[in-house]
Amino acid sequence: MARVDKYPITSSVAPKELRQVAALPLRFQRGRVEVCLVTTRETRRWTIPKGWPMKDRKDCRAAAIEAEEEAGLLGKIGKEPVGEYLYWKRRDQHFDLVRVFVYRLDVTGHLPVWREMSEREVRWFTPADAALLVEEPGLSALLEEVALQA
Repeated sequence: MARVDKYPITSSVAPKELRQVAALPLRFQRGRVEVCLVTTRETRRWTIPKGWPMKDRKDCRAAAIEAEEEAGLLGKIGKEPVGEYLYWKRRDQHFDLVRVFVYRLDVTGHLPVWREMSEREVRWFTPADAALLVEEPGLSALLEEVALQA
């Protein structure tokens, strides 16, 4: 009887993409644009606030909620994505391919206390510096575009 692997090592089938939403927090400081990055909770990598879509919420609103929970940011969120990027999300036993839809957030305020303030580092950078700090090539390219438009 021939052996058939249940989980072949190679496959011509593309992995199923999951979907997330993110805020691209921007502010103007001393005449130049800055972008806010947050660290991930587990690996402490720099990224933008992001999360899963929320039931009964528009994606842009969910992105704004993520920015508030992860970085304490308040502001005006764009209704349409300014871009998207792909990344591999680390799980305990595997990686998931995730497509992130990014919404511009023009920051107008910052909360003194927010939900995840003890779990993440939050810092402002120039878009060019932010593009160098993030590991996801697609997010880096999106930040470089912001730097060129600034």
